[in-house]
Amino acid sequence: MNKKIILSAAACLTMTAGAYAQMDMKLSYPSTFKSDHVDEYWNEKVPDPYRWLEDDNAEETKSWVKEQNKLTFDYLSKISFRDQIREQLQEVWNYEKVSAPTRYGEYTYFSKNDGLQNQSILYRKKGENGKEEVFLDPNKLSEDGSSSLGGAGFTKDGSLFAYAVSVAGSDWRDIYVMDTKTKELKKDKIQDAKFTGIAWKGNEGFYYSTYEKPGGSKLSALTNNHKLYYHKLGTDQSEDKLIFGDDNDPRRYVGANVTEDQQYLIISAANSTTGNELYFQNLKDPNSKIVPLVKGMENTHYVIHSKDNSIFIFTNLNAPNNKIVKTDISKLAPENWTDLIPETENVLSPSTGGGKIFASYLKDAITEVKQFDLQGKEERTIKLPGVGTAGGFSAKQNEDHLYYSFTSYITPGTIYKYDIASGNSELYIKPDVKFNPDDYESKQVFFTSKDGTRVPMIITHKKGLELNGKNPTMLYAYGGFGVSLTPSFSVANTVWLDKGGIYAVPNLRGGGEYGDKWHKAGTKLQKQNVFDDFIAAAEYLISQNYTSSDYLAISGGSNGGLLVGATMTQRPELAKVAFPAVGVMDMLRYHQFTAGAGWAYDYGTADDSEEMYRYLKKYSPVHNLTPGVAYPATMVTTADHDDRVVPAHSFKFASHLQDAHAGDQPVLIRIETNAGHGAGKPTSKIIDEVADKFSFAWYNMGVDPTK
Repeated sequence: MNKKIILSAAACLTMTAGAYAQMDMKLSYPSTFKSDHVDEYWNEKVPDPYRWLEDDNAEETKSWVKEQNKLTFDYLSKISFRDQIREQLQEVWNYEKVSAPTRYGEYTYFSKNDGLQNQSILYRKKGENGKEEVFLDPNKLSEDGSSSLGGAGFTKDGSLFAYAVSVAGSDWRDIYVMDTKTKELKKDKIQDAKFTGIAWKGNEGFYYSTYEKPGGSKLSALTNNHKLYYHKLGTDQSEDKLIFGDDNDPRRYVGANVTEDQQYLIISAANSTTGNELYFQNLKDPNSKIVPLVKGMENTHYVIHSKDNSIFIFTNLNAPNNKIVKTDISKLAPENWTDLIPETENVLSPSTGGGKIFASYLKDAITEVKQFDLQGKEERTIKLPGVGTAGGFSAKQNEDHLYYSFTSYITPGTIYKYDIASGNSELYIKPDVKFNPDDYESKQVFFTSKDGTRVPMIITHKKGLELNGKNPTMLYAYGGFGVSLTPSFSVANTVWLDKGGIYAVPNLRGGGEYGDKWHKAGTKLQKQNVFDDFIAAAEYLISQNYTSSDYLAISGGSNGGLLVGATMTQRPELAKVAFPAVGVMDMLRYHQFTAGAGWAYDYGTADDSEEMYRYLKKYSPVHNLTPGVAYPATMVTTADHDDRVVPAHSFKFASHLQDAHAGDQPVLIRIETNAGHGAGKPTSKIIDEVADKFSFAWYNMGVDPTK
């Protein structure tokens, strides 16, 4: 179906104050073939006319992608201030970014990006004050910077380094091994590992995880049977030993780690993103077998530390806000666990270092950190540099100090060195960003959702901003999988804020900000709570005159892309602009791709019951676009190598949207090439995408940010 949009100067005369005269733009959407494909669910027939777009290898799909991208980039190229915004982003992005250091053997390792490098480089120096040298430069792995490090692991003595490489953002990785003294590669190579850690067993070899090779497309075919292997150094991958995995009882997610003292192998097995089994093997005993530590996947557990014959376990068993327990290796069953750090009213996330436990708590999405000894005695509440997010309280057990980062929406990520004995922090690295936090404010508010639930939101903008309802506002959220959105600095957002924009982040149900109960309140048959919270956040910003529907953009990625898709179908008049990124858009079929079935804890599936099917269909974005409705100006974003949320979700949503849309606003899809779900994306591609996103938003709000 071909449609045309004409944005004329005459039409702009009716725009609100502050608008500028837009150039004539004519959009003719590509004609997308509609098949007569129909599925049946619970005796109900459901058309799926764009099913053919699920075949990422088909020439028809590739042709469709090419046509859509041509339309999108032709449109974006005509926005007069787009290049200027990109230049400003490049300017502010161009500062040195350095990670916290970690010691392995006689070297201290850290990553650094001199500003606009596509990938950060791994450096090292002897001790803390030696001369730094390049250890591994991922920018040399590909000509366009699209290959990236996707995980790494050193041996305990630091003599060997294994690292995983992701090509074009794919979750599939190849693993290589390097001699750290000579920086020469060993002959070892593991191909096609996925969702894997690298856990060394001494210097002999390492554990890694991967799936059975899928039938069909490597980027979209179902992957259900995750297995743990052991690779002995110097041998071929074909000789790798299967450690854990059962074809008759497959698990979707299997991972392993070896405790720092090298005494125990810990294996986690799960079928969903929440809850896991835990297994244990005593590596000191060559005849020991893998035995279950926790059976069943109703709760989440992982081992944080071991000492002598004791292990320390993080768990939410009978503790929705989490706790830490301790047990002897001869008494592994949960009934033998003793509470070490009990559950509190705030959500706990622990780490260890220097013989201590660091308990990080969330208080209304703000970090508080307490230090405990290994007997569970509280030693102090750590004084942080301000109100925001602190992370990285981790070190080896023999260290006397560690490094942590601190950030907020107006505080660039800054690294501090922390003395474990005294509790004193000192500044280690402060980035030189062209941004003055004193010119901005970031405050937390609470609003009431549809059912009366009190929800927090942090709003950031320039000081002295006039609340006149005309401020361009980016409302960003996630709301799922127990993920907590805590304050963090974004160099991209500095440009949005500098131009008078507002950036608002609500902590929706479905997240982990208030523990397991908050998470579950946004899952399965309660998923609508998440959308209601997001809508209520928008209505709060409008009611308080921060913005209005004419100046509001809603944004989110992955599960957040679903959030935006569901919100704009339920309330198409709420926002002027919508940015659903790499979203889960077809809720009836999401579990048919890659490891998507593992998301069922949050979503449920159409196969579970007729009730679950009807609930999913009621909010599934691709099934709820109504012909003749005017939807917001929309730029769907995805990538051709996204093998987590396959791009077919976005392809089908964009096709349905272009077919149904009756308004004057453009609905486009921007499909990045040689990129995946987001991790490892080159700096150049990130800057281009942000420039396009901001320009699209301002242009469709009738705002010229350069004036």
